[in-house]
Amino acid sequence: MLFTTSRLALPSVVSWSRCISVFEQYAAYSSSSSQNSARKVGFIGLGNMGSRMAANLKQGGHQLVVHDRSIAAMEEACKDGAEAASSPVEMASQEGGVRPALLIDSSTIDPPTAREVSAAAAAAALHHDAQPCSACSAAHPTLIDAPVSGGVTGASKATLTFMCGGEKGALAAAEPYLKLMGKNVVNCGQSGNGQAAKVCNNLVLGVSMAAVAEGLALGSKLGLDPKLLSDIFNSSSARCWSSDSYNPCPGVMEGVPASKDYKGGFACKLMSKDLGLAAAAAQHCDAKVPMSEEAARLYQQVVDAEGADLDFGSVFKYVYNGTSTMHA
Repeated sequence: MLFTTSRLALPSVVSWSRCISVFEQYAAYSSSSSQNSARKVGFIGLGNMGSRMAANLKQGGHQLVVHDRSIAAMEEACKDGAEAASSPVEMASQEGGVRPALLIDSSTIDPPTAREVSAAAAAAALHHDAQPCSACSAAHPTLIDAPVSGGVTGASKATLTFMCGGEKGALAAAEPYLKLMGKNVVNCGQSGNGQAAKVCNNLVLGVSMAAVAEGLALGSKLGLDPKLLSDIFNSSSARCWSSDSYNPCPGVMEGVPASKDYKGGFACKLMSKDLGLAAAAAQHCDAKVPMSEEAARLYQQVVDAEGADLDFGSVFKYVYNGTSTMHA
């Protein structure tokens, strides 16, 4: 089994097992024997979330072969007993390497691309060493898209939600692995639907975070204490995840990026990218998304102000709170 959390690795997975390509933020599992038995798992992408997800798979009893563009990230994983591969190709070609029959993409990419890659997998042949996935086609690798939600905290606590698109049999084969990393595994239907669900989820997340930041900034200007106003939001109709679990105003909540100078968490550049995916998806199906387009403009302002790697809650600081030269 191979798991990747990086969309850049996906094309190399296809050639990787000599049959299918992988994006960097994508996961491919080879699930061939009993669902309860430990398997060798290839895992690509060891970033803030991927490293924690891989650790949970390891804790679940699986042997890991890992790859990441960061040598330091691979070295850290190897301290916990993982094997390192210099590339996806090496991961599959070395003796005893991973021969994926089931591929899982846990990146966030656009739905049409997810469907194209799934079709490419279905058109490929299994490596001669690969053991077929009993729940899937015996002759071809099978790919499901399974982007995640829950952030770094969810990755650490194994409480992520996986939004999955693909064959029912493939999802059934992947679920035991996904359940080691998350709490909810949702079948969204056909290939690409998992990515569609993730794009819609992050559209709402980006817009709601900007709205909470705007409301708190306005309240502060009007003389309200941000913590008091947040308490009002959270006991009223304005309540949402961005207000009650991930508040963007420093000093309101402990343990969130806003209380740590917006370090860690979900980077603004990633939110900007995801809102771009939403815009592209909307254009593809002729849907209107004016609120997400405006939110994308605000997050891009943060990125342009050298805040690309800061948590997306920093939209409160950079756009709304008057602490930089930018103003909405």
